[in-house]
Amino acid sequence: MHSLAILLVLASGIMHAVWNLLTKNSENKALFLWIIFIPSTGLLLPIFLSEILQAGVAPRGYLLLLISMAIQAGYANFLAKSLTYGDMSQVYPMMRGISTFLLPILGVTFLGEHLTVWGWGGLVCIAAGFMVTSGLSFFHSRRRIPTKVILYTVGVGLSTMSYVLVDKINLQHFSPLALLVASNIGFMVGLMPSIRMKQIQWRELWRQSGKVLMLGSLLSPGSYLLFLLAMNLSALTYVAPLREIGTVFGTVAGIYLLHEKKEMLRIVSAAIIFAGIMLIGIWGN
Repeated sequence: MHSLAILLVLASGIMHAVWNLLTKNSENKALFLWIIFIPSTGLLLPIFLSEILQAGVAPRGYLLLLISMAIQAGYANFLAKSLTYGDMSQVYPMMRGISTFLLPILGVTFLGEHLTVWGWGGLVCIAAGFMVTSGLSFFHSRRRIPTKVILYTVGVGLSTMSYVLVDKINLQHFSPLALLVASNIGFMVGLMPSIRMKQIQWRELWRQSGKVLMLGSLLSPGSYLLFLLAMNLSALTYVAPLREIGTVFGTVAGIYLLHEKKEMLRIVSAAIIFAGIMLIGIWGN
């Protein structure tokens, strides 16, 4: 794999985990997520408009763009709810593991990519890590995540898988910057029904959380932009698993920074998922 693609996707994974950590630590998850997408959307909107208005874009490109935006809207809702009701050290490995498990399969099936025996073994590890984290089997019910949290988290994973696959194809029609703006717009539109604008005290919010919001405004769109650039340089089958380096970071951060329950199962499951990620990303080619 191209060394630059590796660096881009690893940085993307860590940045993704950090902005999810900031979201989890915020009081109003939906509002926090909505605000951090405003700066990059406004800054890059002229690029987006110039590309979608240019002649020569195939109708398929516009259709895929709309599909990506719709998926982002669903993703935004699922993400806000999963981080509201679930512990980050549990839901983060699950939401990242689901997409990482499914994306290589779709890459092999629809994009003509391939995996080695090591790669398929990595997928098995990711599935096993998901089962251990969720407590869907093997463990007493007291350790299980509530059903609604599992459903929200599965929704995040499926949405992530879907928009990444659509955007990988749509890189044939639009630049990474244009796709970033499209994803931002879809994300923000999806959050709008959950936000009560008239009840927000903007000055107080900025006084209390301005620095954190600015950091999130850099990390969230920056994370996906780096991933789009990496997808432009290498196969989805390999860059998608490597991005999940953030899984381990997210789990450890949830336990030690957010003081969530320190269960050995959470640490073990993150390690299993990470092992699967490495098998696919390093030896899966």
